[in-house]
Amino acid sequence: MTQDPISVAFVCLGNICRSPMAEAVFAHTVKKGGLQERVSKVDSFGTGGWHKGESPDPRSAATCRQHGVPVNHRAQQIKSHHFDDFDYIICMDDMNLRNLKRLKPSDSKAKLFMFGHWNHDGKYRDIVDDPYYGGDDGFEYNFQQIQYFSEQFLQQEL
Repeated sequence: MTQDPISVAFVCLGNICRSPMAEAVFAHTVKKGGLQERVSKVDSFGTGGWHKGESPDPRSAATCRQHGVPVNHRAQQIKSHHFDDFDYIICMDDMNLRNLKRLKPSDSKAKLFMFGHWNHDGKYRDIVDDPYYGGDDGFEYNFQQIQYFSEQFLQQEL
């Protein structure tokens, strides 16, 4: 448990599906829970930069809006300096975690986790799979996972 406000970044591969959804859902959950004084910053990034400046995937944004969660993000790539800007850098899968471990400076303050770390009762899969090449049901499953993991993170870390 921490007393100082925390900062949280979410990371996936391209920053157009999972991580902008996680950013939006987490920020919405913080606001809904009245925890704005405990969380100072929420953002998201991709390990790759090929979507830089793009809006989130329309299916990701639509899924969020269907649940009353606003999305306002432009894709960006995580860089080594971001590891000093955030207390937690949370990724979606094993490949993201490997890439982040290679990028993370040894003296940075950021704690690296997969989002499934906060799945203590096994309600969902630990990996937040990339829904990009699938149908709308993958985005809905991601939303449910991310909402649950967000709630669990806030209960356990704040």
